[in-house]
Amino acid sequence: MNIYIEKLQKMDYASQEAYKALRTNIQFLGKEPKVIAFTSCMPNEGKSSVTFNLATSMAEAGKKTLFIDADLRKSVLIGRYKINQGTKGLTHFLSGISPITDVLGTTNVENFHMILAGPVPPNPSELLGQNKFQELIDVLRNIYDYILVDTPPLGSVIDSVVAARACDGICMVIEANADSYKFAQKVQEQIAMADCRLLGVILNKVNIADKGYYGKYYGKYYGKYYGRYYGNESKSK
Repeated sequence: MNIYIEKLQKMDYASQEAYKALRTNIQFLGKEPKVIAFTSCMPNEGKSSVTFNLATSMAEAGKKTLFIDADLRKSVLIGRYKINQGTKGLTHFLSGISPITDVLGTTNVENFHMILAGPVPPNPSELLGQNKFQELIDVLRNIYDYILVDTPPLGSVIDSVVAARACDGICMVIEANADSYKFAQKVQEQIAMADCRLLGVILNKVNIADKGYYGKYYGKYYGKYYGRYYGNESKSK
């Protein structure tokens, strides 16, 4: 199966550098983790775009990368990237309808392969939680440098942690100024209760034109902690 996709969406310099920085940070985690799930608190926080663009960035850096669309309830990729609706996907494999060779697709981007979600099944959590998904990951991790798994928002359904159990860790994508601290903390607690390793949080849709944004947040936190340790010393001089 060959999937034609357009290259990365035209991004400005700041966006391109952000994905390069994110790619570098993940690589600094070492050889493990290499299979990473991505989730968000709520829909429309840009989770799928972040995962897809990061996967493309990794492939363009020479890493053999697989993107798995495990958002079985509401995949946004087929419509966004104009992929043939008849293309077989993850649900075909997990249901035993199609072999892995029929759902694993190459793309026009070198080093970048994809497994699409497929049609919406009546039992997404059960499909992701069965041994067949774990076995799929176990086989593919020996083939690819990185496997990025796009999962549904954890604030809506539990599918994310079900899929993440087969992965080495999970990342949360959070839209700036959209989620409350308490809600994000509750989602983080769900990840912890499922015994999933939270690798980090990706802040998305930041208005970099707002020059006071970084000053407000970084100043607040760095000022609080550095002030605690260095404040007395500076006063004594």
